[in-house]
Amino acid sequence: MVLAIDDFGVSHLKLKDLIDFCKDTGLQSSVAASRNATIKLLGALHKFVGPDIKGFLADVKPALLSALDAEYEKNPFEGASAIPKKTVRTSESMTSVSGVLIGRFDLSRLKLSIEFMEEANKRIQPTGTGELFGALRGRLYDSNKNLIMTALTTIGGVASAMGPAVEKPSKGVLSDILKCLGDNKKHMRECVLNTLDSWVAAVHLDKMIPYIIAALFESKLGADGRKDLFDWLSKQLSGLSEFPDAIHLLKPAGSAMMDKSADVRKAAEGCISEIFRVCGQEMIERNLKDIHGPALALVLERVRPANVYQESFESTKTITMGPSSKTSSKVVKAASNGISKHSNRSISSRVLPTKGSKPEPAMSIQDRAVQSQALLNVKDSNKEDRERMVVRRFKFEEPRMEQIQDLEGDMMKYFREDLNRRLLSPDFKKQVDGLEMLQKALPSIGNEIVEVLDILLKWFVLQFCKSNTTCLLKVLEFLPALFNLLRDEAYILSESEAAIFLPCLIEKLGHNIEKVREKMRELAKQILHAYSATKSFPYILEGLRSKNNRTRIECADLVGFLIDQHGAEISGQLKSLQLVASLTTERDGETRKAALNTLATGYQILGEDIWRYLGKLTDAQKSMIDDRFKWKGREMEKRKEGRPGDARAALRRSVRENGSDIAEQSGEVSQSVSGSILARKNSGTQELQVERHIMPHAFTSASGPMDWNEALDIISFSSAEQSVEGMKVVCHELAQATSDAEGSVMDELVKDADRLVSCLANKVARTFDFSLTGASSRSCKYVLNTLMQTFQNKVLAHAVKESTLDISDNGASTLAFG
Repeated sequence: MVLAIDDFGVSHLKLKDLIDFCKDTGLQSSVAASRNATIKLLGALHKFVGPDIKGFLADVKPALLSALDAEYEKNPFEGASAIPKKTVRTSESMTSVSGVLIGRFDLSRLKLSIEFMEEANKRIQPTGTGELFGALRGRLYDSNKNLIMTALTTIGGVASAMGPAVEKPSKGVLSDILKCLGDNKKHMRECVLNTLDSWVAAVHLDKMIPYIIAALFESKLGADGRKDLFDWLSKQLSGLSEFPDAIHLLKPAGSAMMDKSADVRKAAEGCISEIFRVCGQEMIERNLKDIHGPALALVLERVRPANVYQESFESTKTITMGPSSKTSSKVVKAASNGISKHSNRSISSRVLPTKGSKPEPAMSIQDRAVQSQALLNVKDSNKEDRERMVVRRFKFEEPRMEQIQDLEGDMMKYFREDLNRRLLSPDFKKQVDGLEMLQKALPSIGNEIVEVLDILLKWFVLQFCKSNTTCLLKVLEFLPALFNLLRDEAYILSESEAAIFLPCLIEKLGHNIEKVREKMRELAKQILHAYSATKSFPYILEGLRSKNNRTRIECADLVGFLIDQHGAEISGQLKSLQLVASLTTERDGETRKAALNTLATGYQILGEDIWRYLGKLTDAQKSMIDDRFKWKGREMEKRKEGRPGDARAALRRSVRENGSDIAEQSGEVSQSVSGSILARKNSGTQELQVERHIMPHAFTSASGPMDWNEALDIISFSSAEQSVEGMKVVCHELAQATSDAEGSVMDELVKDADRLVSCLANKVARTFDFSLTGASSRSCKYVLNTLMQTFQNKVLAHAVKESTLDISDNGASTLAFG
């Protein structure tokens, strides 16, 4: 190889391939003779290529670099005087282009080409330059940054030398130039912008627009690249008085106004200002149909003159036009997109302010027309179709871009324009204004809110994922009012609505600001009025697996709250307490403390039975948990709260000892138990409670009847035989509800569908497992009878069917029986 280079030079070689072979194979050889021969070969190359060869070998070991430097000194760079001893009879591999010689793709040849162009007074004919651009295009993807920048400089020089004729032979090389803006090095991006300056001087901006638009939508361009390109566009547009082709830049510029980077947003805003100037407002309005979502809201604000834009969010506010106004009778017909075709000559009258008063901006005709519409348009809301598209999962995932775009489309369709514009604005102050609009109207739009609740919940999720605390606190102020409304409307969240909102809420419970955590904690408890504890429990359990320690702490506390206040509802899911127990091995002390506190709450309610639900524990865990249980027992004794498990044991003992006369104990037992876990809160509708019908004599004592809640408690916590008495009461209540002409009793029973199906689902598994002691044919008969009576009632059957969707294997059995 050394002899061949000495004889023929390097004009016929692929230098990069040869250098890579030397670096990766020759210099890495374990044979010293091979390494020495490679060093001599690189020295021979140095004589023809020069010092630029060192840039390809910068990552070689220091010892080898020293040997190479010594070899370079033996073979100094000869430049143009390095004439090969022999020639090849075939045609030269170098391409002659009107006096410019470009050899194989090494750096020295590129630099040489620039010198030749200078000598040719920067005048090149386009004939035969196709291969030239092909070679230069390939260099833009080289791993050597210096080579890329030199190629960019060469391309800029060639464009200047050729003029407008460069467009045809270049064959789209501009798209490759623009991709180089994705480099994170500022020097590289500046080199690209210099090349663009040369290019626009040669071919004019209108020829470059299609390539620029494609580059702006390229995800690999990066924030710095988009910012630099928008700034460059603004600079070019600022030198033009009129440029209709700039209208094509409106869509990418509008989209960039929603970019995460503030620098990109600022650069895009400057570019939009220049687009408006060179295109004119009429052309802008004709092309608004291509812009969607927040970008449209932002562009609309700029389209409307500032002196007629009304920032007031009160949907009912109107401005009376003065009788002396010459234009009061004129009506400007709004275009289909909500913008007047002549909004650049918008006609409005102003109310003369009284002395000392601050003049308010007049409201345009378009704004008045908008604010006369309903805040929410729920006609053809297609809520069921939207809910079918929701993927139901317990674990939270950040909203994807296509999901955000779908949300923006739905909001534009169902939310009034001014409300939509505020909620989708990048300015958090306007988002707060939008929420205040909704909050003021909330009491009067309950039905409409229900129709678009899934869309609102998606928007709340989006705000939870942002970092603006002011807007988040406003959202957390609005949500309790929203769920109070849902409670008043007796509305229960659908499975899809819960799947949209609960995973996010649970994950964000661990927010780093204490004030935010407090509000989220209360909200999570409030939601139990709109979505039962039974169904909410799996979402909370998923939070115990979060990577955020604060989230796990909050979820552990919530589990304790559910055990204390909704124990009967989650009684079939207590095996999940082993997830809480697993947190006692965490390094974080606060996490361990929260887990132990929750287990202590369970111990207070369940007593020693709680150990059955904790799974396998290490000796250290058992010791830690046992110490906490003993401490809890002592605390209960001090406060005279009885012993752990007393409430549950009292109920069981009453059933066992008194049988059908359990009603005699129901007053005392229910009072103590309902204060903790056994009475379900009926979503704030206590005032709607209907007095239960009197039981037949078999279930009546001197103290009164045993009611529905006690019956469900007995079914949940008692043995198979004892639970029969509870099932008798349930069957009687179902019969009474079916015969109730007004349906008020059935309405009350439907509210307990979750609890009923949980009780029956667990009872099915235990009753029909004849390997267990205590199973009886009598219990089997009553379980089946209760199931049949439940499903024979269409209203209750539908509610039960909905309830069983989140029950585990036992629930599947229940549904199969039904």
